[in-house]
Amino acid sequence: MASSIRPTLSLLNRSPRLSFSRFSTAVAVVPQSKSFGLKACCRMMRKNGNSVRVMASTPVTASPENVLEWVKQDKRRMLHVVYRVGDLDRTIKFYTECLGMKLLRKRDIPEEKYTNAFLGYGPEDSHFVIELTYNYGVDKYDIGTGFGHFGIAVDDITKTVELIRAKGGKISREPGPVKGGKTVIAFIEDPDGYKFELLERGPTPEPLCQVMLRVGDLNRSIEFYEKAFGMELLRTRDNPENKYTIAMLGYGPEDKTTVLELTYNYGVTEYDKGNAYAQIAIGTDDVYKTAEAIKLTTGKVTREPGPLPGINTKITACLDPDGWKTVFVDNIDFLKELE
Repeated sequence: MASSIRPTLSLLNRSPRLSFSRFSTAVAVVPQSKSFGLKACCRMMRKNGNSVRVMASTPVTASPENVLEWVKQDKRRMLHVVYRVGDLDRTIKFYTECLGMKLLRKRDIPEEKYTNAFLGYGPEDSHFVIELTYNYGVDKYDIGTGFGHFGIAVDDITKTVELIRAKGGKISREPGPVKGGKTVIAFIEDPDGYKFELLERGPTPEPLCQVMLRVGDLNRSIEFYEKAFGMELLRTRDNPENKYTIAMLGYGPEDKTTVLELTYNYGVTEYDKGNAYAQIAIGTDDVYKTAEAIKLTTGKVTREPGPLPGINTKITACLDPDGWKTVFVDNIDFLKELE
């Protein structure tokens, strides 16, 4: 089933340049490669008794250590999560009335037969938001077994659950302490069957606080997200009674930013991803270096870095070791798109 997902982020070309002084002799310039990490060298040649200076740009392969060290310094932020729904108006109504989100913007692309809606708890330039995609005529999707849930922090979980119940929402776990802990949680489902974990938490700048995905090898995934994505491992928690382990990774503390929650279920190495969940978008200062870092790890680049046709937004896309998709978008271009 074909479905349209359009990343909404852009990148500025950062072509390396070499500056040359004027010489009294002729100057021949060898075009410079766009590879990360270049070094210019000169050599003198004699031809017909005249001195000719040739500027040769010799590509120097950047060491994996240099590329991966850059990743740690990159200004990255989780921007939005993209998934497909069968009735856009119904989902918008549920998210705004039951979950307290705001409809930030909406765009229809009739020539490609899809509509996007962006919802969240604050402006896109500073908050993690949801990008819903409705494909004309498609009213149902398979969520699969790999996608887990989204997390939302709320001040009063009992009040929130009762509101959702009154609006006809499905409560799949009543409010109560998490097993083995003190945090009060509840689980609800939206009209398409996507699960949301409600976490009772004090005021936070980022209420849309988690995306949970299941993986087949937790240590492999942690290493990938640390090295290729520059995320920090915030904590892990093993639950042998229920035979699963989780790892929280992100670009800041759990109570202040959106984090990625990876879950490993004992003995399960593969999951059905369905066709409903699409991808996460992350901002970066340089999609070209980002792609280099992904290639040095266990990820797979599925779209080489460069501008999108028509809007010139520079992106690169990749798959993690389990096949979960992420799109990296240039930070400056992303802000331009929001203007």
